[in-house]
Amino acid sequence: MLTELAIRDLGVIADLRVTLDAGMTAVTGETGAGKTMLVEAIELLVGGRADGMIVRSGAAEAWVEGRFVVGDEEVVLARAVPATGRSRAYVDGRMAPVAALAEAGARLVDMHGQHAHQSLLAPAAQRAALDEFAGVDHAPLVGARRRVREIAAGLDALGGDDRARTREAELLRFQLSELEAAGVCDPQEDAALEAEEDRLADVAAAREAAVAATQALAGDDGWSDALGAALAAVAHRPALAALEVRLRTLTAEAADVAAELRAAAEGMDEDPERLAAVRERRRLLRELRRKYGDSLADVITYAVEARARLDDLEHHAARAAALEAERTAAEADVARAEAVVGTMRRKAAPRLGEAAQAHLRELALPHARLTVSVGDADPGDDVAFLLAANPGEGPLPLTKVASGGELARTMLALRLVLDQAPPTLVFDEVDAGIGGEAALAVGRRLAALAAAGDRGGLRQVLVVTHLPQVAAFADNQLAVRKVERDGRAVAEAAAVEGDERVAELSRMLSGHPRSTAARGHAEELLAVAARDRGR
Repeated sequence: MLTELAIRDLGVIADLRVTLDAGMTAVTGETGAGKTMLVEAIELLVGGRADGMIVRSGAAEAWVEGRFVVGDEEVVLARAVPATGRSRAYVDGRMAPVAALAEAGARLVDMHGQHAHQSLLAPAAQRAALDEFAGVDHAPLVGARRRVREIAAGLDALGGDDRARTREAELLRFQLSELEAAGVCDPQEDAALEAEEDRLADVAAAREAAVAATQALAGDDGWSDALGAALAAVAHRPALAALEVRLRTLTAEAADVAAELRAAAEGMDEDPERLAAVRERRRLLRELRRKYGDSLADVITYAVEARARLDDLEHHAARAAALEAERTAAEADVARAEAVVGTMRRKAAPRLGEAAQAHLRELALPHARLTVSVGDADPGDDVAFLLAANPGEGPLPLTKVASGGELARTMLALRLVLDQAPPTLVFDEVDAGIGGEAALAVGRRLAALAAAGDRGGLRQVLVVTHLPQVAAFADNQLAVRKVERDGRAVAEAAAVEGDERVAELSRMLSGHPRSTAARGHAEELLAVAARDRGR
């Protein structure tokens, strides 16, 4: 619901901030005091049309901000309207397109009166309202239509051009023959071949290095002879015994290394044919990667997918026939599901119209006829709410209803019948052209609508009214007054309770808030409303 509303430089409002509660809130005040500006501000918040003419004279721009709380979620919407130029929108402090306000507003607020932002004026919303009233289960129809789309996608994937399928099959056969001839099955083969190529290419150089090292260690005047001479020089010298041991170790190690180097040199044979084969295999693998994937794993995956696709093409006729049979069955399922939905809509349409019409008779529209039209073709998506407000008039779509009061009361009647609604409902002009018992009936119905919130709570219903009979039924009352400040008219708004509320109702009754007779009447109205609501 809308918990806080801040307005600056909008029409007669210079700077105003109000807090709002759940339940029914009556917005009252003398004509021209600024009540309409509150409604205008809310409509701007939910994406309504902005006009620079609404900016307060002398101000650069108007600013409206609202805090909405639904469950644990909090949303702050804001709108800036410059005197010239395009308006700006904000959602939770971030710049956003005006469409984002409209999207958020669709689930937060519904306006009723002469306002564009009324969800029940949209054909889709009327269809959804009828479905909710009828208890339509869309799951079978949605599932059947999804299955038809899936089958159609399968048929498209098979391809519908024989010549194109033949060309694709021939290409796939060529590619698969190339891949099968290559026999690629190890995604790590290229890395292993690279290591083998490095080893084979290095054989000759490695053998020469081993021979040279052997000569350095064991050849004439090599390191072995030098170590032998050093060992002979220190042998049997007690003072050099430790060094003699180390020299004997070095001599033995040098001999072992020399022997291993000699064996390695003798065991190294060049294999130019294998080296050429490895290099040719690596070239082939590079070519396959260029054609079929970045890695050998991709090449192997492509081969699997190509075999599956070729199988589809080679068995196209059988698969296509099977899918066509499935599509025929799925389309029959769609037709049956559409017939069920259409039947439920047509059965519920007169019941919805009659239920709303019963409320209209109590809302000063005794001769009004509300009908719900449903298209002949299943599933009956063409739904329209039609109103004939007076005898002799033909029913018209709600968008064509000229009277704001008649439209607002029709919306109230529909909301009393339908369970689903945004958490905040705003009614303007709902009391236009009525009084007496009809005004009491409107007040009662608005209070009943506010009491019918989700999970037994209160729904927020904001009502702009001139009638004390309506205002008396409100849980809260917000009085709007025009005062003079620095030589200019300024609107103020404040919640009124207790004696202040009696005084405001007295003013609405007689124009004199201190009139004893009017105060008595106001107290009586409040008592009637409290008694009627079981307080």
